[in-house]
Order: sequence, then C-alpha cells, then structure tokens
Amino acid sequence: MTSSQNLEIHNMAGHLIRRLNQISTSVFQDRMKNAGYDLTPIQFAALNAICANPGIDQASLAGLIAHDRATIGGVVDRLEAKGFILRKVSPRDRRARELSLTDLGDATLAGARPVVRAMQDDMLTGLTDAERLEFLRLARKAADGGNDLSRAPLAK
Repeated sequence: MTSSQNLEIHNMAGHLIRRLNQISTSVFQDRMKNAGYDLTPIQFAALNAICANPGIDQASLAGLIAHDRATIGGVVDRLEAKGFILRKVSPRDRRARELSLTDLGDATLAGARPVVRAMQDDMLTGLTDAERLEFLRLARKAADGGNDLSRAPLAK
C-alpha cells in the first residue's frame, strides 16, 4: 500500500535532484525519439562540445561536459559507430585521440539543437518564466560550488 503523505526525503536536495534528473532524461528521450534522433543527453552534450571545439581530445571532452573518462570512452565509441564523429590519433600526442564531427554528425546536431532548446521549459513544468531563470541561476551556483566534490568535475 502506498501513502500520499510526504516522506522526509521529499524535501531533501538529493532526492529532488534525482527526480529532476529522471524527469529531464524522460523528456529528452521522448522528444528525441519523436523527432527521429537516436541520441542520449550525454551524446548530445558530447556532439555540442566537439562542434564547439573541433580536434578536442577525449580527456578534454570529458572535463568540458563533466563526465568521467571511462564513460566518455563508451560515448565516443557509440558516436563513432553511428557515423557522427571521426576519431584520429593526435599528431602532437600519439596517445591522444582528436575528435571532430562528420557531416552526418553536424547535420544531426543542427537538427537536434532546436528540439533540445524547445524541451527545456517542459523539464521545469510548474515554474513561471521568472522562476525558471531563478532555478537555473541557483542550480548553476550550487553546481559551481560543489564542482570539486564531483567524481567528474567540470573543467574550468
């Protein structure tokens, strides 16, 4: 039997952040599927970062989008298998792999961007425009403040 009464966790930051992550992931997956794109949130973030930084190496990509290096390797593998990116050995460091978008990757990112932009308000349904801006300001402040506590901190 379930209870509709508030549990203590319903007012805890960790629980609410997890719930918002569930909501944002669900909205993202549904909208991408409906728009005909086979992308996850991390794949979109990686494509976006590679587009803005052609030739970026995998380690720098991980830091730029705040994902651990082990995870980013699999993401890059999948993006390469889909034909969205090229990976080549860096002429400056033979251990590093430079990443760039293919024409298909560029077209996919260009088509997916407006879908992702349009879904942002739906991820914060229930908030007014002013509240959304305030939420984003506070979420950025909290993420910046806790960056050093992360297993995959955002590179500064």
